[in-house]
Amino acid sequence: MTERLEKTVFAKLEQMGDVPLLWWKGDWWPAPRFLDLVESCRTTLERGGFKEGQRLAFMLPNSPLALALSLAAWSLGGSVAPLNPLGGRETIASTLMLLEPSLLVIPDYAAEQLPLFAPLAIPAVASPIEGPLPELTCRETSLDTPSLAVIYSTSGTTGQPKAVPLSHGNLLDNIETALSFIDELQEEETLLNVLPNFHSFGFGICSLLPLIAGYRQVVLPSFLPVGETLAALEASGCTVVLAVPTMVSLLCSAAARLGRAPQSLRIVLVGGDKVPPGLDEKCRAHLGLPILEGYGLTECSPLVAVNVSYAQRRLGTVGPVIPGYRYEIRNDEGKVLGDGEEGLLWVQGPSVMAGYYRSPEASAERFRDGWLNTGDVGRLDAGYLTILDRATDLIIVGGFNVYPQEVESTLVQHPAVREASVIGSPNSTSGEVPKAFVVLSEDAERPEVRELIRFCRDRLAHFKTPRKIEFVDELPRSPLGKVLRRVLRDQERSRSAR
Repeated sequence: MTERLEKTVFAKLEQMGDVPLLWWKGDWWPAPRFLDLVESCRTTLERGGFKEGQRLAFMLPNSPLALALSLAAWSLGGSVAPLNPLGGRETIASTLMLLEPSLLVIPDYAAEQLPLFAPLAIPAVASPIEGPLPELTCRETSLDTPSLAVIYSTSGTTGQPKAVPLSHGNLLDNIETALSFIDELQEEETLLNVLPNFHSFGFGICSLLPLIAGYRQVVLPSFLPVGETLAALEASGCTVVLAVPTMVSLLCSAAARLGRAPQSLRIVLVGGDKVPPGLDEKCRAHLGLPILEGYGLTECSPLVAVNVSYAQRRLGTVGPVIPGYRYEIRNDEGKVLGDGEEGLLWVQGPSVMAGYYRSPEASAERFRDGWLNTGDVGRLDAGYLTILDRATDLIIVGGFNVYPQEVESTLVQHPAVREASVIGSPNSTSGEVPKAFVVLSEDAERPEVRELIRFCRDRLAHFKTPRKIEFVDELPRSPLGKVLRRVLRDQERSRSAR
């Protein structure tokens, strides 16, 4: 029988005894206190009619309750579906209709939202995020196999909601492989858990990995304000920061203002988005550490590749693919490419989902002969993977491929440019031309457009140089801070159609 997440976690926590486990609002919760909350949640769910194979949805910040509810639901043979509370009313409603949960849990400070779920006929309760879970009544639903653990809702790069179901086996394989593969991790660590739990990086790596490893974790309901996060890192003795690049940059700026960095930090592991030029140097200067970059996607539970140590890292790559995967770089016709050639990354392995939840059509689009098309363009060089861009973000100029990330990396080298995002703008001659949306550095004088174009032309091939540049105050972002190029593309196409 496949090992289960809750059994693995319970066995580890029982070994730990009365030692610190969760840092929450300035205090350490020992393992027994957390296990008491898990048992309380389990009892309340069982009394409310939660059954094996049912789904429990929650819209909770990172908190003791979010962790305890998950373990409680798994111990009853059910699964959990963490949702983004900022996803928008229509998106949340359509996602809930797809998932068909037996219960929805929201934080008590959002109790006024409970009536919004009444038209969906989904029982909903508001609970303190430290617990206990209030009395509740679940509804009858269809049943899934008890092997299902987590269902993530993701729009990917298309904007269309999809649900990614991951089994206990998927998650355990990914986490246990990561723990044995990342050399920099030691037997005792204290990890930052601040990435949102509706994201696979946040829930899988920041929440579940420390529970399975027996690591301490610093649980924060929000990354902002950054100063409070930095203070929590110092007070808790945090050793490992897991974050997206935007968060690391903000931490560096906060540390620079303070004039010191948490002395306990040993590892800064970055994923979830491209790493901008200069971040490694900035991290060294203000946090006293370089970065380790990794790569993953929700459909893979999520880790796919990672630089395993500072001694072996290759800056600019996401490291070697972790053991257990078969992987290939293929061209558009499906031909397997060699070392140094650029193409789509395909993967297969025990961490990969079986298919999208209740969507055979979406599954058929991404799978071929048991292999998953990641949708990312990559290159392998002597075992190290470089992710160049999303295939859907590729710009084709007169038959030549342009990767937005390369153009963006060039633009941010200009002293007046803080951020840039590049898309393909329709063009009657070449099909598309690169267009850049630029956010200026604070207090920078706005440069002439032709100056920025000339700056890029001196550093890039002619067809890669932006033909259009638009200055904006900010770029559209996902809840995790990733720039949404598809939003910019939609805006540009709307303008072109007028």
